[in-house]
Amino acid sequence: MVQRYSAKANHEAPTGATLLSRAFHRRGPAHGSQASTSFLDIRRRFNFRSIAIGRWVTEPEKLRAATLFHDALCDLMAILSGPEALISLRGTLALQYGTGGQRGVAAHYEPATHTFALAKNAGPGSIAHEWFHAFDHYICRKAFALEGAPMRFGSKAWLDGAPPVSHPLNELLRNCYRTVLVNESGQAPSELFRQSALQDERLGVIYYTLPEELCARAFEAFVQDAPIKNGFLVQGTRQSDEARLGLYPQGDQRERINAAFHQYFTQLGRALSQSSGTNS
Repeated sequence: MVQRYSAKANHEAPTGATLLSRAFHRRGPAHGSQASTSFLDIRRRFNFRSIAIGRWVTEPEKLRAATLFHDALCDLMAILSGPEALISLRGTLALQYGTGGQRGVAAHYEPATHTFALAKNAGPGSIAHEWFHAFDHYICRKAFALEGAPMRFGSKAWLDGAPPVSHPLNELLRNCYRTVLVNESGQAPSELFRQSALQDERLGVIYYTLPEELCARAFEAFVQDAPIKNGFLVQGTRQSDEARLGLYPQGDQRERINAAFHQYFTQLGRALSQSSGTNS
């Protein structure tokens, strides 16, 4: 069975809404995108492994989506202070738009194929969440000494006590996981975990407390709190049903998570940029 990690329901489009009929709030720098921006331009710039577009996506929808994707990915790159190689995970990540989805699912990440898929009309706002799933999966083998387990996530490996790979960047990453999953003393589950466990208990599922889901939602909050704003990239971490249920970080924990992610990605972005400059 193929395991998929799906975005949450509050990102679904209003009934009858299409990508062409919706406006997405954005506040950030100009990235040179225009009506003629294409998915081929995106693939070339970021070096994605592949990009597939669904057969039911019209040409106007394709052009609109490409412009929105381009700005969202550039905004994410700026928020993370990294180069294009970070966004495509060094060319290992594939994108799908309007194809390979499931009814009622806004977006999903498939670890088996390293593919991030966004639904044609219901996916906007899910990019940050699903990108972090892809990153969490990609970084696992670099941060932890594991044999086998190709479907493992770094967040799950940390929680399971997997042997760490010694590196300053990996310690910063482990601090991100620690700040999301346990309280400040490190002796008990975090408030985010506790609220997520209550919701899982109400629903009779184990979903919101999965470490990979907790960390993806925490990453969303970090991205939405950045000075650059993009509703196609992320939304709903403050004003949504899930936010009101405490399923996103709140208060002091949110501030500590944001600081941990900022420190890690700033250092990672600097290292990747220096590596790219050395190799160019």
